[in-house]
Amino acid sequence: MSQPMPVAVFEIKQYMVIFRQLERREFNGVEAQIRGIVRCTGVKPDTNSEFRLDVYFLTTESAVPDPVVNLDENSGAIFFPISDMAVFVDVLRNEKPIYGHLRGDRPEWTSITTTNEPVGVGDEDE
Repeated sequence: MSQPMPVAVFEIKQYMVIFRQLERREFNGVEAQIRGIVRCTGVKPDTNSEFRLDVYFLTTESAVPDPVVNLDENSGAIFFPISDMAVFVDVLRNEKPIYGHLRGDRPEWTSITTTNEPVGVGDEDE
């Protein structure tokens, strides 16, 4: 009997932006200083299961926790500096489709990706 792959890929259908004055939260023994969160939610195409990937944006002084992946709960978390938040939200607003990759086998590879696009293709709505 084969084991299921410790990887889940889901299409991000919604996101929510949260700004905080400062939240201190512990992840696997590391205290993160959180200024913003983008919660990305969506469904895995082959199962229609709901998934969540929380992207935490940290102060410049914050320790950076390792990514967190919990495939039993269809969830994960990754961490970036607060200076990356605007460009991250811009990608969510302007690209489609976008996928979340929860990597139980290699949590450091947990990511959000677009699909391949031809070079020189800009905003199709213009």
